[in-house]
Amino acid sequence: MCGRDPEEEHRASTPLELFFDLCFVVAVAQAGAALHHAIGEGHVGHGVSAYLMVFFAIWWAWMNFTWFASAYDTDDVPYRLAVLVQITGSLIIAAGVSRAFESEDWTVVVIGYTVMRAALICQWLRAAVEDPAGRATAVRCAAGLFLVQCCWVAFLWVPHGLVGYAWVVCALLDLAVPIVASQGETSWHREHIAERYGLFTLIVLGESVGAATLAFQAAFATGRTAELVVTALGGVLVMASLWWLYFSRDSAVLLTSARASFVWGYGHYLVFAASAAVGAGLAVVAARAEGEAEIPAALAAASVTVPVAVFVVVLWFLHRRAGGSAVPAFAAAALVLAATFTPTPVIVTGLLLAALVALREIQHARAEPAPAA
Repeated sequence: MCGRDPEEEHRASTPLELFFDLCFVVAVAQAGAALHHAIGEGHVGHGVSAYLMVFFAIWWAWMNFTWFASAYDTDDVPYRLAVLVQITGSLIIAAGVSRAFESEDWTVVVIGYTVMRAALICQWLRAAVEDPAGRATAVRCAAGLFLVQCCWVAFLWVPHGLVGYAWVVCALLDLAVPIVASQGETSWHREHIAERYGLFTLIVLGESVGAATLAFQAAFATGRTAELVVTALGGVLVMASLWWLYFSRDSAVLLTSARASFVWGYGHYLVFAASAAVGAGLAVVAARAEGEAEIPAALAAASVTVPVAVFVVVLWFLHRRAGGSAVPAFAAAALVLAATFTPTPVIVTGLLLAALVALREIQHARAEPAPAA
């Protein structure tokens, strides 16, 4: 297990990485569904906080695997077996999502996290033995992961009133491990990392695809066809616009240093969480239109507009080094938030995002050099 060549040509995601992502779809779907039901029942504060906590476990486990694989993917039997153990941990996390939301019981989630973390520690220890050049970094990563995981296990015994504070401490310690450990850079691959993040973005946007499909289905099964069709069409427009905005930049060119990569990688927590939350919000709006969720119209609309605004602003921050004014992004986010109070917030949000996409494409066209005669 030696470091992969960071300049390797045509480096692409492997079938094992795609299988890993596929299994994480379950955990993302469970988190989105739990958020949908919490908001639909009016438990907004609890639902949002529990969602952010659960999604952190999902995102961080995926992050740890992705960056390690970019640097040390050998695709041999021991590596594959370790990844399959990590996949098992992700399914355990998914199984514990509902308990975390309903009763704030994090036992199953922590068990799944421990299973994933144990396999990852073994991977780092193997890298420490077989890759002398990266041994110091690998040892620090393994030691840091072990210590932080001990904190997560101890988290289960924290008094109920201190759970939120303890979670923040454990999460910050987890985020600090790669920063402290990678004093010597590992051989991650820029194009490979950018592709992996793009693929996970498609996964979380899939929540919006499912919500729009259910809205169409409900539209033709109930008497409220017009309202649900408008919601579904708006959802499709929102989903397509978010996809277009994300892939309007080549992310690989932004990963120019370790510092830039940390900012870019960590910032995707909000991008991924907001993307999946949009799908949950569309489901809330559709449920209210069907009469299944008795919540204020503004609250249902905000479950879509707020995560969309977060996505737009955070994405501009991550893409800012590629150039472009902040005014269109921030103006679009503000108008999206204002759309919360319109009669048809989802379709208005979709139209605003489509306008932002059109403006960005016009700017790109003007910035491109004219073709030679």
